[in-house]
Amino acid sequence: MNGDTLPIGELARRTGLTVKTVRLYSDRGVITPAERTPAGYRRYAPDAVARLSFVRTLRELGLGLDTIRRILDRELPLEEVAARHAAALDVQIGVLRLRRAVLTNVAARTPTTPEEIRRMHQLARLTTAERRRLVDEFLDSVFADLDEGPVPSAIRRSMTPELPDDPTQAQADAWVGLAELSLDPDFRDAVRRLAEEHARRASSPPLPDVVALAHIHVGAALAAGIDPGSPEADPAVAALAAHSARTLARPDDHELHRLLLHHLERADDPRRDRYFELLAVINDWPPPVPHTPVIHWSVAALRARAA
Repeated sequence: MNGDTLPIGELARRTGLTVKTVRLYSDRGVITPAERTPAGYRRYAPDAVARLSFVRTLRELGLGLDTIRRILDRELPLEEVAARHAAALDVQIGVLRLRRAVLTNVAARTPTTPEEIRRMHQLARLTTAERRRLVDEFLDSVFADLDEGPVPSAIRRSMTPELPDDPTQAQADAWVGLAELSLDPDFRDAVRRLAEEHARRASSPPLPDVVALAHIHVGAALAAGIDPGSPEADPAVAALAAHSARTLARPDDHELHRLLLHHLERADDPRRDRYFELLAVINDWPPPVPHTPVIHWSVAALRARAA
């Protein structure tokens, strides 16, 4: 018997594994005894220590014993296995980030109903294809029956989230928030109304984008901190009304102001800003300019003058 060989207990001690684990690896062909004693006990060559240490590392990375044996026997290139495993881990990391986002949202809510927890749990476990179906179903409900054309198609593209396979934690958090918004029937109705407004603006005669005009004409007054009900706000309101009157080819009168107020009040939904903020995070776009502050200022200014 070779005195350089190691009994199974000593091999286990040197590698930090249990005797049971070493025996399992030996039975599966990952390591092979160099010899057996007359009593049938296994003894291993000294290089089994390094081999088992490598096996332990690969096991901690999640590789199966059959794959490890083939790597050690040079049946599989290690770099190929590592690349495949790294890709699989990327997917798992993405899933874990989504689950962390769900748990963070649950922890931030007091109280949280069982129904909310169930829904958020489902959101966290959606596959890529299921996430796509959720988004498509939401956008289909928004754009259903609208005429096909460049305007509705462009709006739909601008509202479509594309969550990467390996999202950052911020993207995972944003996805959960956006998915919750898309499941809100009231929000769907509000976005549907917004899409209809855009479709009407593309019709003949065109309607003005009142929110866009408000950004142009009242943005500076808002930034300057001017009270919308004060005389200092008059030039901004007058410019907004005049531009709208030119676009509509109608008088700049009380009825026009009433129409502007109606459109701005319909557009006043902070959830829309929230949707596009989350969308920008998911798609790695620049942060959008929020509409809500300009809308609130314009509505207050028009109401003050109507009174």
